[in-house]
Amino acid sequence: MKVIYICIGSACHLKGTHEVIEIFRNMIEIYHLENQLELKAAFCIGHCTEAVSVQKWDGTVLSVQKENAKAIFESEILPYL
Repeated sequence: MKVIYICIGSACHLKGTHEVIEIFRNMIEIYHLENQLELKAAFCIGHCTEAVSVQKWDGTVLSVQKENAKAIFESEILPYL
């Protein structure tokens, strides 16, 4: 199972962590990926000046906003599962 860490620290929280988590959860359900992908919380991924920090299983850190969360999931996560 591959793991995605979503920052829930103060800076990311203010930038919309809750919305990004909900969008990613919905995408996992839509694509039936519950057995392939797991979301976990992290307190700091180190990219606090950008949007919500999301770290993929390979170490890549993405900057995600609620406006682009679905597109990022489909382009940066889904093809690699």
